[in-house]
Amino acid sequence: MSAAATALALAERAMRVADTDPARAEPVAAAAVRAATRQGDPAAAALAERAWGQAHLQTGRMDAAARHLRRSIAHGERAGSGTLAGEARIKLAYALVMRGRTAAALAEIDAAVEQLDGPSAAKALGQRAVILSESGRLDEALAAFAAALPRLRAVGDDLSVARLLANRGNLLAHRHAFDAAVADLQESERLSRALGRDLAVGIVVENLGFVETLRGDVPAALAYLDRAERAITAHGGHLAVLLQDRCALLLSAGLAAEAAQVAERAVAAYRQERRELRVPETRLMQAQAAFVAGDRPAAAAHAARAAREFGRQGRPEWAAAARLTALRAGAPATASRVRAVVAALDASSWPAAAVEARLVAARADRRHAREHLTQAAAAAHRRGPATLRARGWFAEALLRLDASDAAGAAGAVRAGLRILDEHAAALGATDLRVHSAAHRRELTELGLRMALRDGRPRRVLEWAERGRASRLEYRSIRPPADPRLADLLAELRGIVLEEARGDRPAPTGRQVALERLIRDHTRQRRGTPGGPPTPPVPPAALAAALGDWALVEYLQLDGVLHGLTLAGGRLRLRPLGGTRTVAELAERLPFALRRLTRPGPGAALLLLRQAAARLDEALLAPFPELAGRPLVVVPTGVLHGVPWSVLPSCAGRPVTVAPSATLWHATTTRPVPPAGRVAVAAGPGLPGAHAEAHEVAAVHGARPLVGAAATVAAVLDALASAGLVHLAAHGRLSAEHPLFSDLSLTDGPLVVYDLEQLPRVPHTVVLAACDSGRSVVSTGDELLGLGAAFIGRGAAQLVASVLPVPDAETAPLMVALHKALAAGRPPAEALAEAQLGLADAAPRALAAAAGFVCLGSGREAPP
Repeated sequence: MSAAATALALAERAMRVADTDPARAEPVAAAAVRAATRQGDPAAAALAERAWGQAHLQTGRMDAAARHLRRSIAHGERAGSGTLAGEARIKLAYALVMRGRTAAALAEIDAAVEQLDGPSAAKALGQRAVILSESGRLDEALAAFAAALPRLRAVGDDLSVARLLANRGNLLAHRHAFDAAVADLQESERLSRALGRDLAVGIVVENLGFVETLRGDVPAALAYLDRAERAITAHGGHLAVLLQDRCALLLSAGLAAEAAQVAERAVAAYRQERRELRVPETRLMQAQAAFVAGDRPAAAAHAARAAREFGRQGRPEWAAAARLTALRAGAPATASRVRAVVAALDASSWPAAAVEARLVAARADRRHAREHLTQAAAAAHRRGPATLRARGWFAEALLRLDASDAAGAAGAVRAGLRILDEHAAALGATDLRVHSAAHRRELTELGLRMALRDGRPRRVLEWAERGRASRLEYRSIRPPADPRLADLLAELRGIVLEEARGDRPAPTGRQVALERLIRDHTRQRRGTPGGPPTPPVPPAALAAALGDWALVEYLQLDGVLHGLTLAGGRLRLRPLGGTRTVAELAERLPFALRRLTRPGPGAALLLLRQAAARLDEALLAPFPELAGRPLVVVPTGVLHGVPWSVLPSCAGRPVTVAPSATLWHATTTRPVPPAGRVAVAAGPGLPGAHAEAHEVAAVHGARPLVGAAATVAAVLDALASAGLVHLAAHGRLSAEHPLFSDLSLTDGPLVVYDLEQLPRVPHTVVLAACDSGRSVVSTGDELLGLGAAFIGRGAAQLVASVLPVPDAETAPLMVALHKALAAGRPPAEALAEAQLGLADAAPRALAAAAGFVCLGSGREAPP
């Protein structure tokens, strides 16, 4: 074989493996270039440089790819081969569009079309379709795909067909043509697999995950993205696009904090890969995450920057999408500016963005508001994702309200909520259900605003209940056995224990990665048939269940706090003023109670009494009908963390706290289970916990689990079989990932995920642990944490602290509480008596007792 033939053979070999094994292609291409240079063979050099550029394209190194592809064009033209030069231009055009240089990319691809004929010209037309799609010129792109694909199929170019189908599938997904998108992507996957292009298979699977994200099927999307990540990583591919798709998925699920973190990683990855085209797309996701999280200034800033970058790239539809987010975040919204955004997004055929644009326009362009709302309301009657149809019903409600049809508007709001609740019922993961409530916010706020305007307490109660803790009201169904999750949780316990022994103050990379794996695994779980939440409890049924008790429910809207009371069968509504003052007072109580545990507590005691008196005056004094009655409190926002016993009017008074009146009624009126055993356990490293466990166990004639016996498995077994359980342990509320909130036991943490696997939970639970009664409060007063987990799984009631607990000082309170429970007292009454008995105790004991609250029914003695 001649040297020239060797150079050509090496170049051809590099071309064969550039797609399937980019890392192996590079040294072969380099050898071919050297051989071709020595022999003066520009044709072989052109082919080798193209292979080298293609290898860089496959791994996301766009600048390096462009450099080699320009050399390939030059060698091809020196060889007098328009075919070689044109083939390289096809690849160069793709590299340029990925760098955000769409005009230059179109110029290169048009030059390639002129230079090529036959199958190569068909490939160039296909690449032109891809560039048009990436530029946001979707109608032109679809026409170009339709022209190129038959020609490529006719010549048997399966590689190009697979690539074009993957790109067209993405375009169709953006247009919500989901079935057509899946058909394209599945054919692309089959072709890529047959061609041995394993990395391409991973990328197509990732695209299938993106389709399911837009369709609203979160478990399916997660499963695809996890498969894709494994495949892409195994074959040396870059993960920036996958990070972007994961961000889109998290946003669709309302997980704004996680989405923001992933978006930041995606921006950095695109920068590193020099793929500038995608950077503003991910920056737009940062804006959307900030908007969902309520940080409107950050949302507006990210969106404005993304709009400028899209403008520089010549992508008007994307720029309009960014301007829409800026407008939603509070950017100045003149009628003409909004109309321009609406026109651009109508032309883009992005249904969700077009509907949002119409809703924004209806507020800014009052003269044409009905026209905008009519267009948006049409989405309610189309097939499509649940969130899009619900937004259509929101627009329909606004239309009816504009026509003075309040009853019709309320019906439209209920229709939108039904769609979202049916969608949430299909989600098996608690955090997904909770955060999906973010999609309900504007609907429930509209219903509540109409009810407050109407002024009838009965109607206000209905809408206050529709807008709170809806995800806890799903009927509790035990998930199927999940050995994989059990193994992951056991591994997590081992890591946490190992790190604790090494005195590491923060989670290591191993722990963080494993926690993400656990989250992703559970989020792929489908919902079990339990049905949507129960409808709001009627006032008459609630009054009958209350008897001589009273209920106060707090709600906030537009910065104003309102209170609803039900006492003696009469429902009343009163405004209570701005939420800010009440929130500031509520936040002083935990501060003062923590200061009581330090030396020199006199000033803290004064602060506590002053703040408690003022909060009592703000929250309970306006309702004289509550006086002298045991109380059910349904809080909102920061009030979920109030230690109610410190309020003067609650001293010695049975008080129980419920996420919603509907949930309290359901818990209180369901049959009491048969009597169960009493279980007591104490975790390690907690001063006085073992002694407390023995004292509490002695009250009930039980044997406590302490020391080596207090393992996670033993405690879970006790929780599944006992009627009354007392746990004394270190507690931790994880604000970032509440389902990893835990109780520390001998062999590691018992987390919320463990509780969710139980076949049943006790009727009554007492947690002598820091922050075990506190929850992370999400949109719609949705709750996540240890206490919320017990209530959500079906516990009737829970006694726990909403504050850090001074460890050694809890025993007197706990023993007094259990003596009252053993005597047949209901938990709310037993806790009130025990706390009143410590009212004159030393400051540390007072602080320990004050933090405990009763959650749930509160009125049922443990069976």
